[in-house]
Amino acid sequence: MSDLKLQIGETTKAAMKARDKDRVAALRLVNAEIKRIEVDERRELSNDDVLTVLNRMLKQRHDSLGQFEAAGREDLAQKERYEIGVIREFMPEPLSAEALAALVDEAVASTGATEMKDMGKVMGALKPKVQGRADMGALSGLVKARLVG
Repeated sequence: MSDLKLQIGETTKAAMKARDKDRVAALRLVNAEIKRIEVDERRELSNDDVLTVLNRMLKQRHDSLGQFEAAGREDLAQKERYEIGVIREFMPEPLSAEALAALVDEAVASTGATEMKDMGKVMGALKPKVQGRADMGALSGLVKARLVG
């Protein structure tokens, strides 16, 4: 069993003992999504798999947050912000802009990428190094800028 999954389970138990209803609800959403994927794929999730699930959940929450704010539903927006905060507790420390730039340069050099058609190779080399620590959309923009410029 992955360490991250165990940590989420222990945090859920602690929140239950503390009778923190909102935190328990948010953690149960995380546990349910992990369990759903394990059942669907009939396999135990690794730490990287759990990070992928958490990333997807964060992206969904950010999308919902934007929609709720645009619709003036502050009550629902507040709930999404809270869930984002709970999910972020289990994410690794994000990489700085300088560290990301260095990783992009390293990946471009190691793959021998020189033009846009090589972007897939560069992103493939970067993904395992930045999983859960950087926004892949922003990273894609950095790679494009590096390959074009």
